[in-house]
Amino acid sequence: MRNRIVILLVGVLTLVLLESRPAYAMHVMEGFLPPLWALVWFAVAIPFWAFGLRKITRLVHEQPEMRMMLGLAGAFAFVLSALKIPSVTGSSSHPTGTGLGAILFGPAVMSVLGTLVLLFQALLMAHGGLTTLGANAVSMAIVGPLIAWSVWRLFHTRLPMWLVVFFATSLANLSTYVVTSLQLALAFPDAVGGFVASFAKFGTIFAVTQIPLAISEGILTVLIMNALQQNAQAELHTLGVVRGEN
Repeated sequence: MRNRIVILLVGVLTLVLLESRPAYAMHVMEGFLPPLWALVWFAVAIPFWAFGLRKITRLVHEQPEMRMMLGLAGAFAFVLSALKIPSVTGSSSHPTGTGLGAILFGPAVMSVLGTLVLLFQALLMAHGGLTTLGANAVSMAIVGPLIAWSVWRLFHTRLPMWLVVFFATSLANLSTYVVTSLQLALAFPDAVGGFVASFAKFGTIFAVTQIPLAISEGILTVLIMNALQQNAQAELHTLGVVRGEN
């Protein structure tokens, strides 16, 4: 298992290097939000970060063997959210990859891992920004994982695992873009229709590329989970992911 994860992480770094070029991406770009809204989203995110850091510290202290799985969850989110696909908005859409980590470790841990992904992308890839880190974290690293974890917790003992993983990760992807549309609509309400018209406009535009991306991410995450079931059964059992162990 350890060797397979190391190989995967090397592949992740290779993909990141190939994708590392400046781009106008779906993450809200640097300086795009008014200062007040940028501060509001940081205020929303900070409690989740604090709780997530406590969870990670306790996890690493009590189960140090899970560090490789933490790295895998973070790397998966890094690579998927760095794969930018042109959108009709003139920017781009992308998968998020946060659903897998939320299923494995819960939304609190993923709020920190997802934010680290966003931070490195902002610093190394001109993908997102530092002033908009709070807003991007709320949409991709907090709300998305919360949705994935909620779907997983509600249905993983009632439905086949592959089906729950698919819907959990697909809905996490879509919810990220719903929240981003909400953030943009709050910051830039339509001159005539206000927030509602602006939200409908942003949501409709992003749906064109994001719906097929959400489906694709769901399928890919199912494949990854199947691979983990075959090669990391003990880790999944310890984390309580295996059916009947939560």
